[in-house]
Amino acid sequence: FLIGMEVEDQSQLKTVEELDIDKYLGEWYAVASIPRFFNRSCAWGNKAEYRLRDDGRIDVLNTCYTEEGKKREVRAVGWVPDRLEPGKLKVSFLPLFGYRLFAADYWVLEVGDDYEYAVVGHPNRNFGWILSRKPELEPEILEAIADRLEGMGYDFSDFEMNPQAPPEKG
Repeated sequence: FLIGMEVEDQSQLKTVEELDIDKYLGEWYAVASIPRFFNRSCAWGNKAEYRLRDDGRIDVLNTCYTEEGKKREVRAVGWVPDRLEPGKLKVSFLPLFGYRLFAADYWVLEVGDDYEYAVVGHPNRNFGWILSRKPELEPEILEAIADRLEGMGYDFSDFEMNPQAPPEKG
């Protein structure tokens, strides 16, 4: 199943040492991301919503809109496999016979002091998201995040800005 996956030096990618899940829960705007198969058709309105389940896992709901205005939803379940590394979550999108056998790494690389933004990545650096509690991040914050991502081994030119409002017709 891992054929064709890039293997890079993962030793330099560090996650947050502490993650307050209660502060992390809720709605986030995906203001920038590295496009992948599941979000390539998203034209605007990229959001992620995280809700705590009774079993301690996290329900994930990703939504966006296509150019035609059709809403897309992708649901998943996330969890922290090792409490000693709270920034290294796993997320599973594909249930098989009621079990979630295939899980992807969802690493929280950075959060703002008040959880006003978050930077999420993957150890192979092929995935990345910049999340914000507001539809847009201030340019100076975004620029500083871009610089830090470059320092982590990401190529920020791989990220695309995600408009939150529908395009104007005309």
